[in-house]
Amino acid sequence: MSIASSPDFFLTRLGDELVLQEGQPPQADPNVPRKRILIVGGGVTGFTTAWAFLDAGYDVTVIAERWADPKNRITSQIAGALWEFPPAVCGKHTDVISLHNSKRWCMTAYRVFDKLQAIMPRSDYLDHGVQMRMANFFFDQKMENMPDRGQLDKYEEIVAQNVAQSNIKGVRRDANIVHEHKVNQKAGVVDAYQHLAPVIDTDAYMHWLRFVLVCKGAVMETRRINGDLLDQEVTLLAEYGADAIVNATGLAVAGDASVYPLRGALIRVVNDGSKFPKVTEALAVTHDDKTKTLYSSFPRNDNNAHPWWLGPTT
Repeated sequence: MSIASSPDFFLTRLGDELVLQEGQPPQADPNVPRKRILIVGGGVTGFTTAWAFLDAGYDVTVIAERWADPKNRITSQIAGALWEFPPAVCGKHTDVISLHNSKRWCMTAYRVFDKLQAIMPRSDYLDHGVQMRMANFFFDQKMENMPDRGQLDKYEEIVAQNVAQSNIKGVRRDANIVHEHKVNQKAGVVDAYQHLAPVIDTDAYMHWLRFVLVCKGAVMETRRINGDLLDQEVTLLAEYGADAIVNATGLAVAGDASVYPLRGALIRVVNDGSKFPKVTEALAVTHDDKTKTLYSSFPRNDNNAHPWWLGPTT
């Protein structure tokens, strides 16, 4: 399958689920005026939202001060982009509603990415950067013996998703995984599990997403919006002839102290096997309650990997 001419796939709702389908989206009734959505923010959230609205029959305008650029990356390109079932190994969710929604959304993402890389191989016209890689999680004690049942509960939910045919593939818990990956015994790692997970080269994916949106008819405008969007809502709706505004500015939300980053530091390194064994799977040592740190490493593409270290947390 190729998108050299027109994307032959679309997002659609199936019950409560957003799914990726092959073919063209259903044609809207030509007698019904099309509505326009204005999306503020050109990151992965803004682009994904635009994609869903376009396939649902809306006209879409996306405005952003900056766009993805391999030489001047935006936040969506810097993100780790390793799929993980919540709660993440790098911290605990404190909001029950947020955790519930995250679990539902992450399974939607898993199925869409799995379908995308299956129907459109990376060797096709334009690389989307999505790969299914094995993700490995290591523990310094058996999960049953941990004071906090969080990691065991998470693993059991992953198994349950697999049994329910929600398609988390390759789930396996086995202490031999530690030896298979030649983990230094001084690390004291004694338990591990693994499963297939989407790993995304965000440089490629953001470029691919923009190409898809333009093919589907999105209008892209480079512009900076200053101040609170709510204060400018009426003016912006009239200026763009829009029926609704989606705020997808993320960390750029002006004056909103409730929006802040939650992760640690990412370092991009050359992953060609010359200075260390080539990383082909994601590896993560989970959050340590004593040192408040974690470490993970995962391949972004064939030539780069991202070691991820999270320093002291509260």
